[in-house]
Amino acid sequence: MADSEMEMDGGPSGAGAPAEGESMLGMLDVLLFSIIAGLLIFWAVFRKKKKEEIPEFKKIPTQAITPRETSFIEKMKKTGKNIVVFYGSQTGTAEEFANRLSKDAQRYGMRGTVADPEEYDMSELSRLSEIDNSIAVFCMATYGEGDPTDNAQDFYDWLQEADDDLSGVNFTVFGLGNKTYEHYNAMGKYVDKRLQQLGAKRIFDLGMGDDDGNLEEDFVSWREQFWPAVCEHFGVEATGDESSIRQYELVVHTDINMNKVYTGEMGRLKSFETQKMPFDAKNPFLGTVTANRKLNKGGSRHLMHLELDISASKIRYDSGDHVAVYPINDTTLVNKIGEILNVDLDTVISLNNLDEESNKKHPFPCPTSYRTALTHYLDITNPPRTNVLYELSQYATDPKDQETLRKMASSATEGKSHYQTWVLEAKRNILAVLQDMPSLRPPIDHLCELLPRLQARYYSIASSSKVHSNSVHICAVVVEYETKTGRTNKGVATNWLKNKVPTDNGHKSMVPLFVRKSQFRLPFKASTPVIMIGPGTGIAPFMGFIQERAWLKQQGKEVGETVLYYGCRHRNEDFLYQEELEQFEKDGVLTQLNVAFSRDQAEKVYVQHLLKKNKENLWKLIHTDNAHIYICGDARNMARDVQNTFYEIASELGSMTHTQAVDYVKKLMTKGRYSQDVWS
Repeated sequence: MADSEMEMDGGPSGAGAPAEGESMLGMLDVLLFSIIAGLLIFWAVFRKKKKEEIPEFKKIPTQAITPRETSFIEKMKKTGKNIVVFYGSQTGTAEEFANRLSKDAQRYGMRGTVADPEEYDMSELSRLSEIDNSIAVFCMATYGEGDPTDNAQDFYDWLQEADDDLSGVNFTVFGLGNKTYEHYNAMGKYVDKRLQQLGAKRIFDLGMGDDDGNLEEDFVSWREQFWPAVCEHFGVEATGDESSIRQYELVVHTDINMNKVYTGEMGRLKSFETQKMPFDAKNPFLGTVTANRKLNKGGSRHLMHLELDISASKIRYDSGDHVAVYPINDTTLVNKIGEILNVDLDTVISLNNLDEESNKKHPFPCPTSYRTALTHYLDITNPPRTNVLYELSQYATDPKDQETLRKMASSATEGKSHYQTWVLEAKRNILAVLQDMPSLRPPIDHLCELLPRLQARYYSIASSSKVHSNSVHICAVVVEYETKTGRTNKGVATNWLKNKVPTDNGHKSMVPLFVRKSQFRLPFKASTPVIMIGPGTGIAPFMGFIQERAWLKQQGKEVGETVLYYGCRHRNEDFLYQEELEQFEKDGVLTQLNVAFSRDQAEKVYVQHLLKKNKENLWKLIHTDNAHIYICGDARNMARDVQNTFYEIASELGSMTHTQAVDYVKKLMTKGRYSQDVWS
């Protein structure tokens, strides 16, 4: 382009043109040179001048992270608190107990705060002695095989590595566990022991709650002795104030943009409308139900198989992991609570924490409606705990009802017994309590404040991601039973899932879910033999294991013996996955399919009976071939009976005493060769 433009601008052609052009170029050169030189001089001077005249800009202070964001010590100092109650909670119970202890503090002339160890720098524990008359209380639940809960994992890791000096720090621990599990209250015991090793002073004995017995009674009994011990230690007296202490204040929204109102989301507003990765407990993925079929051919129960599509989630899982689903309460129950309390359930409200410094601003996502709170966020089906009855007693207009409620919430033997029979054994939920006590009509906002959160339900995944990478499978039995009062109680999650059909009036059925990693894992080497014991719905993780072993075999891998012990009531009624299992056996994937049909003959036969029958083969697999043992199902009876059977086999065929046999099985557990995925 430059050449052609020069030609166009050259003007007329002629003999004298070149000489004129040369003269003009010379003058232009001088002119251009002068301009450039002038500009350079001006730039240099201007630059120097600007440098000298840099104005004094006001320095904007950087937003430093304030210590209180991760420092519970600074927060306690600022708010005048001297008791901090930490909780390690998987299902919400430990958090609930922590809140109750924190509220108690006020009745003893002290001020408490609740703290999630996941949100704070726990190495600051050594600074607690800076606060007069201070104490750290730990409500620690044990999860799985003696593991810490998710929110206490970092705290547990810190305790293991810590060499901090905690002298001057006062503490006490209440553990939540279940005696049917091998590692009963392991986390509570560990925290109690480790804090003392680091120099902290235990001011009251370790409390241990047993969920297989009466966890509520265990906690109340411990708590009744704990507070007098605190008063004695610090030389303080109880105020005697037993009045109800509200933690949240009610705000009714009469004019609000409904786009700002929560409708069931766990965390981020509108997270179910615009899904964003990664997905976890606070941000579940909406999985589409692609299959929902009844597994049993007969009988009164309903056993089901569901498949949930996770293809758009990038969720990855391994065989043995758990899928958690967030269910919703039966709308019939919700409506009845609204009717009995005579309230408009569609009223939009917020419950705001009266402690402005608390990290927990609301008991559940707010603003929301009472209907949403009772449907999505609150547990309305489990029997209410004693603290709920105590707080509600003030609203009973009949003095007898008021006295009954308070007595059941006390530590008196008569009160405990009445709570056990009238509430727990009768399986009365909050609606049943309201129905059977006509004088009790509490404000719905206080009821919503007191009820615990509705928790996610965990299921062992019944598939292998090697075969089903875009879906997770669930195997479950629908819970439904009649109570002593003649009412029909239904399991929240299983009844909700039962009605989740792939297409409902043209709409896809969706289930909020996330995956929780498990230690229930196939051996690293495919050639290692596996022995799987899972009666009933305990078959679930083993469907994933068997699918994976089949896939490995198809890949040309050497796969060790795959032995299954399964149990059900009747061959022709509830033999779950019968066709699939028999095909796996036919294909050589399952080297042994042993099934105990407990009620097909006069004498009941269970999986442990088949184990005894095949004891020589089992002992060879375990002792010689280094097989891994897996047990899934009921912890209270089946898992215990199976474990006792292995003690007997080791004792008999390994020529051991009972004590030696127990140690032998314990060593298998330590080595990861004896794993359990059980529930009670």
